[in-house]
Amino acid sequence: MKKEVRIFCPATVANVNCGFDALGFALEGVGDEMVFQKTTQKGISITAITGADLPSDPKKNVAGVAGQSLLDAVNADFGVAIEIHKKIRPGSGIGSSSASAAGAVYGINQLLEHPVSPLALTRHAMKGEALASGNEHADNVAPCLYGGITLVSGYTPLQIVALPSLDSVFVGIIHPHIVIHTKQARALLPTQVPLKDAITQAQKLAGFVASLYEWDKALFSQSLKDVLITPHRKTLIPHYDQIESCAIHHNCIAFGISGSGPSLFALAFAKADIDQFLESSTKIFKKHQLQVDTYSSSISGQGCHII
Repeated sequence: MKKEVRIFCPATVANVNCGFDALGFALEGVGDEMVFQKTTQKGISITAITGADLPSDPKKNVAGVAGQSLLDAVNADFGVAIEIHKKIRPGSGIGSSSASAAGAVYGINQLLEHPVSPLALTRHAMKGEALASGNEHADNVAPCLYGGITLVSGYTPLQIVALPSLDSVFVGIIHPHIVIHTKQARALLPTQVPLKDAITQAQKLAGFVASLYEWDKALFSQSLKDVLITPHRKTLIPHYDQIESCAIHHNCIAFGISGSGPSLFALAFAKADIDQFLESSTKIFKKHQLQVDTYSSSISGQGCHII
């Protein structure tokens, strides 16, 4: 049984257009690092945080809340000291809080004599997510733990489906430096939607899942559309329509908001198309005096893991 472990927690893209609060995927090479050490004193202590100004009080930190939930559930007779080294900018929309919450439960699980299942870890990680966003959701923490592409097929009870992962799709992320709070983004959404839109969205999600098992590129591309959420949320992101046109111009097969934003994601079958999209969209934002970060990645088949 380990006494200390260092892990990598990947950034994630959630919602993925047709799968609001249901779909997510892990990014390759973009993520945080965390270190866990067993202590004789029970409970969670956060001993170091680098890369972001976050609370060290474990009751106010998503890693502390998620980690304590797991320790309580297994009635641990030890405590855990956690170091958090943030490489994902908080509030970026690519799962910064989720990486901390998922990383916390994954790392602590490595220290247990009898580790628990990824599904159980997801439940505990969701407790941390609730601190960050006001509600328990799994569309970021699930791919962070499982890797690849995940589908939350139910919450009562919680059900996670690990979908076939893809190594032939490339991802571009552009993060304009604006602030969008998850609660603010959720407040924009209607409580009721037209029946025809609900049907269309269900068809798109079903088509997306089917396309992965058949690896039908045409169906994959056609399915990654959103008629329910993006039309409301895109108003929060400056120049959204112009950036979307840029993605289409550079042969991207999908474009949308990552999580609640402000990061935007594009998918393409060629890395060169992603690189050209990122270059062109960066110029658009800079023309309007908006600073951006960009990431060129792929969908990672690996979630949290020991390094």
